[in-house]
Amino acid sequence: MEQRRPPCPSGRYWLVEKGDTLYSIAAGVGSSVDELMRLNPDVDPFNLRIGQFLCLPRELPPCPSGLFWVVAPGDTLYLISQATGISVDALIAANPGIDPGNLQVGQKICLP
Repeated sequence: MEQRRPPCPSGRYWLVEKGDTLYSIAAGVGSSVDELMRLNPDVDPFNLRIGQFLCLPRELPPCPSGLFWVVAPGDTLYLISQATGISVDALIAANPGIDPGNLQVGQKICLP
């Protein structure tokens, strides 16, 4: 059964995949669990469903350079580092709250 997109002021959505939690989604988009709960009041945070759409906040995490890498299937911080010439440590420092072992397809990574 296809999930419908809930009303969302930002027009930005997250499509829940296997293993997603509100915490991992919030960290991936630079938000908080509280903000996701505010935007998605009908969502049970302990029972996310694969294929479910969640409304995301409008703002992206601050990124002084204004340059982002959009995570594609198979991307890791190491591969992004190799492609951009930016060290893994610098990528982690520019993206506080990121889970290096759980990048999400579509997640935006700030490039310092």
